[in-house]
Amino acid sequence: MKNKVKKIGVMTSGGDSPGMNAAIRAVVRACHYYNVECVGIYRGYEGLIEGDFIKLNARSVSNTINRGGTILKSARSQEFRTKEGRAKAHQNLLNEGIDAMVLIGGDGTFTGGMVFNDEYSFPCIGVPGTIDNDIYGTNFTIGYDTALNTVVDVIDKIRDTASSHNRLFFVEVMGRDAGFIALNAGVGAGAEEILVPEEDLGLDRLLESLKRSKRSGKSSSIVVVAEGDKIGKSVFELANYVEENLPEYEVRVSVLGHMQRGGAPSCFDRVLASRLGVKAVELLLDGKTNLMVGLVDGKIETTDLEKAVKGKHNINRELLRVSDIMSI
Repeated sequence: MKNKVKKIGVMTSGGDSPGMNAAIRAVVRACHYYNVECVGIYRGYEGLIEGDFIKLNARSVSNTINRGGTILKSARSQEFRTKEGRAKAHQNLLNEGIDAMVLIGGDGTFTGGMVFNDEYSFPCIGVPGTIDNDIYGTNFTIGYDTALNTVVDVIDKIRDTASSHNRLFFVEVMGRDAGFIALNAGVGAGAEEILVPEEDLGLDRLLESLKRSKRSGKSSSIVVVAEGDKIGKSVFELANYVEENLPEYEVRVSVLGHMQRGGAPSCFDRVLASRLGVKAVELLLDGKTNLMVGLVDGKIETTDLEKAVKGKHNINRELLRVSDIMSI
């Protein structure tokens, strides 16, 4: 390793996801292992502009691997979108003696790092942390597995009451632009229908599917809806439409919301975060920049930040086919 980097900053930005603390911990301890100083940047790019830093060592991150959320906090920053804001951030990095940064977050976080690198040639490595799993260049993002387990657990509980009262439940999960959570959790929880942004099921097909479920003897049904699904303007409008056209169903709606972001990370997310955090530090020490680390077919691989931001992580069409078969 070239090891010209003597001090590394680490931040979390955008929406929080379970496993971010495990990633912070991995970065801090990898820095300690390679005899490099580590500085935590509070509240993402907003904290970078304000110079809100804290020195971190191996003991600073004790008992954090099991905690959800992020100990470094997170925030959106409008000021970082301006050249003046980025100039302040760069000056604060110079004042603190930080040579490189690890950015833990999603495409917005990586876009900021990419622009910053272009303007100031400041070394940045991205670590994908988002429950949506919609980042190109990795099979799994940190927090996705935990979110899936949370959603499946909640749907299992909803099914208990749906079966008891012969009800149809629409369960809305996160996924404004991607249906990874809805599809995988829907299959895992045995949903009768799964609505995702990538696949326009259509109202007629949805009604026919629910009629078929009724004819087959099902007394209750679960429909998992990604928040970005295009069929209705909202899950409540969709529920009203079904209730009007299928009066035999008693319809209820559950919006899971931000509970999907919380909770202790799964073992998978803790291990993934640890692997990616260590690799991010090693890349910076090796003189690399403007890359994202990800897990591809079980191996840690790198992707240009631009590709990670602009590329598309396609949904599993085979799993869509399986969900159709399972809904009979």
